[in-house]
Amino acid sequence: MKIEPADGAMFRERDAWRYDPPYDFYDSDGLPVKNPKLFFAVRDDGALIGFYFFEPCGDALFYGLGLRPDLTGRGLGEQFVLAGLEFASTIHGRRRVVLDVAAFNERAARLYLRLGFTDTGRHTETFDDYGVVDFIGMEKPARTPAARSRVDAGAVRRGRPGGSFTPDM
Repeated sequence: MKIEPADGAMFRERDAWRYDPPYDFYDSDGLPVKNPKLFFAVRDDGALIGFYFFEPCGDALFYGLGLRPDLTGRGLGEQFVLAGLEFASTIHGRRRVVLDVAAFNERAARLYLRLGFTDTGRHTETFDDYGVVDFIGMEKPARTPAARSRVDAGAVRRGRPGGSFTPDM
């Protein structure tokens, strides 16, 4: 698995992804993203398998991610989420991580809880194509070197920030 800054090819490929309902909520609308420099492509043997999004927000880092539709529900989420967290720490340091997950996405919410995120509350957003959608806010405290993940324990070959990053999966 290789993590590198997103490019136009990554966004075009991601725009073609189609998830089964109710996860089709995550389908791209084809519009340009607002902050493309905050996205990173995740490739395996050259094939796009997912993406990460990291946006500093005060003392926290907002974490977004997506796994290619045909790879979801296959037990890959834990390694994918942990690899993204480790990669983020090489760029942004070890800081509190926050994310939002659609409340209907129970398998993702369970995974985040299992990985040490806590539920910080619920909110709704309204979308033209989907109406009102409930979200769960989640937070993971800043990690210290003594609280390293399994990814830290040797499964990651560190890359330099701004370049590519190649964790083992």
